[in-house]
Amino acid sequence: MDAQPAGTLDVGGLRRVLVVLCVTEIVSWGVLYYAFPVLAPSIAADTGWSVSMITAGFSTGLVVSALAGIPAGRWLDRVGPRPVMTVGSVLGVPAVVGIALAPNLPSFFAAWVLAGVAMAGTLYPPAFAALTRWWGPQRVRALTALTLLAGLASTIFAPTAAALLGQLGWRHTYLALAGVLAVITIPAHLFGLRGRWPGHTKHHHSEVATEQAPREVVRSRAFLLLVPAIALGTFAAFAVVVNQVPLLIERGLSTSDAAWALGLGGLGQVLGRLGYGRLTTALSVRMRAVVILALSAAGTLLLGLLPGPEVLLIAAAMLAGAARGVFTLLQATAVSDRWGAAHYGRLNGLLSAPSMIATALAPWAGAAIAVALGGYPGVFVLLAAIAALAAVLATGTVPHHDKPTTVPHDPDGSFTHLPETAADPSRDGSPPAR
Repeated sequence: MDAQPAGTLDVGGLRRVLVVLCVTEIVSWGVLYYAFPVLAPSIAADTGWSVSMITAGFSTGLVVSALAGIPAGRWLDRVGPRPVMTVGSVLGVPAVVGIALAPNLPSFFAAWVLAGVAMAGTLYPPAFAALTRWWGPQRVRALTALTLLAGLASTIFAPTAAALLGQLGWRHTYLALAGVLAVITIPAHLFGLRGRWPGHTKHHHSEVATEQAPREVVRSRAFLLLVPAIALGTFAAFAVVVNQVPLLIERGLSTSDAAWALGLGGLGQVLGRLGYGRLTTALSVRMRAVVILALSAAGTLLLGLLPGPEVLLIAAAMLAGAARGVFTLLQATAVSDRWGAAHYGRLNGLLSAPSMIATALAPWAGAAIAVALGGYPGVFVLLAAIAALAAVLATGTVPHHDKPTTVPHDPDGSFTHLPETAADPSRDGSPPAR
């Protein structure tokens, strides 16, 4: 490591924070998100509730997470990730227990509402905020490591949930997972995220200017275009994941081969994330967003248009997966690349909310569109058009300032407004991410 970003944690502290978040993101995503698709059919069979209503409960949790993420982002900026993520973990335990013990649908929905609040405090947005502020110019390296390892959440917890389900049933499986969440994430967040949180520097900015900066950003043309660009890109990416297997089955692949193609798309996702650091050095902030969204559109369009053979369909699935992988990092760095890290939590909360709602709607929307269009190829052509629209919107997402107001030698890395070249860590003289 070449420098100590932000001046608040030493090298050992930075590594500790990264390791803690890698572990807790795997567990939090595994318990609060990836266990559900495995357990949902058993919940329906045991309770008599329809799969659609059970999925509606889960989607309600995602929508609540999106809304709760906005105030959570404000608290992150003020007090840091330690209290926010610890409280999120504490709330997650009774939420999962409530899901396990729910005697009826209203109780099931109520438990998912609480789980949504817990997600807002434990999933990617607060973790991204922590690494962005603490790691400073080296944030891309840390965010890449986090998303690579957290991507193992489904690999670890889907089979784990399935194994527990066979032995315990769905209710006791969720109780066991609540125990895992409590034992690992609560102490890890409480003791592993200690360290001074970079604050705003009032000797360089007036207090009024610091308070007005987020409001100015939110009203700016760049932010107003960035929000729908990221939301549309997210919708297309998640709809592709959920609907890819039925598409490939329509193309003549067996269920097993279609599942393998989806898995290889996951490999493409890993490879894409490994290459993100090179993109930061090769492309400007604007072009990076446009290229990634355009690649997502291209991979999705190929899946929609190619009738075969299987090897080309798998290649298209890997291209879509690679685009999806780097898109996660594009989301993580969208705010800091354009406006610095000072108000990352608040701005990223506002940016992430529509994306999380898009994530919740994507599974239903894809299936509904398939019914309306008479098959899945048309769905993927439409999703490609949505991703292409997001790429067009991305061309206007870089702010322009007549007088860029970067602050030299700001010890917190808290820049209120950064032009494209200064906001991009690959262009401000800091070491490139590798």
